[in-house]
Amino acid sequence: MKLTSRYEQTSCRLVLEGLPDLSAGQSSQTIGILTGFSLALAGKTELEGQRDHLQALLNVVLPYARGLISGIARPQGTAEVPVAIRPLEGHHELELRSSQPNTPPLRLPLDDAELSDLVRCLDRLQLDPQIAVPLEWPAPLPLRRSELRHRLPLARRVAAPLTGIAALLVAAALASLLPTPKPPASAPAAVSTPTRGG
Repeated sequence: MKLTSRYEQTSCRLVLEGLPDLSAGQSSQTIGILTGFSLALAGKTELEGQRDHLQALLNVVLPYARGLISGIARPQGTAEVPVAIRPLEGHHELELRSSQPNTPPLRLPLDDAELSDLVRCLDRLQLDPQIAVPLEWPAPLPLRRSELRHRLPLARRVAAPLTGIAALLVAAALASLLPTPKPPASAPAAVSTPTRGG
C-alpha cells in the first residue's frame, strides 16, 4: 500500500513515498509514515533521503527564502545539520552533508528561479491535506533590529536627523536677524509742590 505524492515546478520535482498510519485513524490515501523522498533539480544530481533529511531541508530553505524576500540574504544551517544554504556570488548554494565518514559534501548552485521552484514545492507539500507526516515547519521570525536598520539606504537613515538639525539652524539664524526689543523708556515722575494758601 505504498503511496506516492509528487510536487512539480519547472525546474524542481519533489516526490514523497510513504504509508498511511492506520493506527492513528488515517485514511488509506494519506501518507502518515514517510519511507523516503527524492528531490530532482534541473540538470543536477537527484537527491534521496529520509524524514530527518526532509526536515533539515525545510529548516534551512524556508527561513532563507523569507530572508531574501525581506532583502536579507542570511546563511542557514550549521555544521551539525545535514543541509545548509548560503548566498554565493549572486546565486545560492545548497550544501548536503553525508553522514558517511570521509564523504565530501555535495554543493548545488541554485539560481533565483530554481530556489523559487523549490520553495513552491515545499509550500505545496505543507498545504497538501493528504500528507500527515509529523514535520515541524519553521515559524516565521521577525528581522533583527540591526537588519532592519541596514535595510534602509544610508541617505534615508540620516535624512531625518539632518533635516531636524537644518531646521534648528535656520530657526536660530532667523531669530538672530530679528531686532532685539528695547526696554520701554520710563517717564519722569511728576513732583507736586505744595501751594500756600492766603
